[in-house]
Amino acid sequence: MIIEALIAVTFLAALVTFVLPDRYAGKAAFALSLAPVVGSLYMWQQYDASGNALLGGNIAFETDVAWLQLGQYDIHWMVGVDGISMPLVVLTTILTTLAIVSAWTPISERQSQFFGLMLLMEANLLGVFTALDFFVWFIFWEAVLLPMYFLIGVWGGPRRKYAAIKFFVYTNIASLVMFIGFISLVFGLGDSVSSFRLPEIAQALQAGELGSFAGLSPGALASVAFVAMFLGFAVKVPVAPLHTWLPDAHVEAPTPVSVMLAGVLLKMGTYALLRFNFTMLPETARAFALPIALLAVASVIYGALLALAQQDLKRIVAYSSVSSMGYVILGLIAYTTYGVGGATFQMVAHGLISGLMFMAVGVIYNTTHTRMVTDFSGLADRMPVTAGIFVAGAFGYMGLPLMAGFAAEFFIFKGAFESTVMEAMPLFTGAAMFGIVIVAGYLLFAMQRTLFGPFRFDGDYEITEAPFHDVAPLAVLLLLTIVLGVSPDIFFTMIQDAVTPILELGGAF
Repeated sequence: MIIEALIAVTFLAALVTFVLPDRYAGKAAFALSLAPVVGSLYMWQQYDASGNALLGGNIAFETDVAWLQLGQYDIHWMVGVDGISMPLVVLTTILTTLAIVSAWTPISERQSQFFGLMLLMEANLLGVFTALDFFVWFIFWEAVLLPMYFLIGVWGGPRRKYAAIKFFVYTNIASLVMFIGFISLVFGLGDSVSSFRLPEIAQALQAGELGSFAGLSPGALASVAFVAMFLGFAVKVPVAPLHTWLPDAHVEAPTPVSVMLAGVLLKMGTYALLRFNFTMLPETARAFALPIALLAVASVIYGALLALAQQDLKRIVAYSSVSSMGYVILGLIAYTTYGVGGATFQMVAHGLISGLMFMAVGVIYNTTHTRMVTDFSGLADRMPVTAGIFVAGAFGYMGLPLMAGFAAEFFIFKGAFESTVMEAMPLFTGAAMFGIVIVAGYLLFAMQRTLFGPFRFDGDYEITEAPFHDVAPLAVLLLLTIVLGVSPDIFFTMIQDAVTPILELGGAF
């Protein structure tokens, strides 16, 4: 029952924070958020499972209890983790705690509500990564939208209402499309399934139980459902050209919210793609390999080029997330151990590095009150610690060896080059690798203009080193990025064990 306890404690922490006076809310939220961190680390240390949770493997910390009946289908409270979801649970708890600390300086109004919503979002994210019944999972999936909508719409920048509404509309419509696609699969399975439990549905699909539905043959139904689910999840990733909500949301959101958005919420999309599309319908995924690979490479190159054209530091980091998520899609469609495993590892690595970069931009903004590259230079002289961590994080984004980003990209490229999903896969991989060159270009440009050279600042604020509580989360994220880069087997071994059954079904290794 540890997963239930983890979610319940986080919900309770959110409720407690909501009713606290503002002056205590930030510190109390930090203290309360440590409980989920300890719980997730205990789960990781005690983790003992093998295989894939959806494909008949062992499930760690599993609970499966009948809850409601909906026609011929039962809805179960079914939760558990395997090697795919366990790293994301740990990432969620750690990043939430660090984001709460990073909010102490910039959030000065309605703190109890802000920190309460942050913890509420964490609880729902934990539900997304642990739920193994579709309806329970979908409740958590949709519930994540509400705190994010208010966090952007209330505490965001001048265009916060526009950004919040755009975020909500895009992702809500995407969820509807995804829901229709998945339910059509369930109806196509007919009497072969009696519940919405994901393992039962996945195993029925792999047993060839899918029949006709709504006038569509089994093959056509699988294709239509795959496309609907892919489009729904691709908005959340986001994949170009479905990414246009992301820059507005990031720019208007407070820095701690951007940290959670890039670090964890985007991973909801890639996690769902792996769980639903690439696990349940591997043959259909292989049939769509060409357009998926094209979308992956387009996201890598286009996102990097957009970042290169920006003058706002936050927009640079935001568009770089589009590029990085393209690598995840490329790894997933490779259908190799290193490809799919590397894509899953990249979810964690990007969560750490993107969180670090957004926090670093936030620390600079807290001091200078501007994010424009043209407004200042030579900050390294006045903010040496912040500048040093910013540079280290940027090199992690570029794939510096012995950092998590390098390990993730190496796994993905190795897996994609070895892929037999289509003959042109090495060409797509080579094109995607060119994105690293562009990444280096825009990050070096940003650092050279803002951190180095003669000091210049077009403003009236005194530029000094940030306080300890602003810099400490940056240091922790940098340390975790290095630890995961030096010893990727901390997560990669369990990830490989969970993705192997998917590869057996997909016909590739």
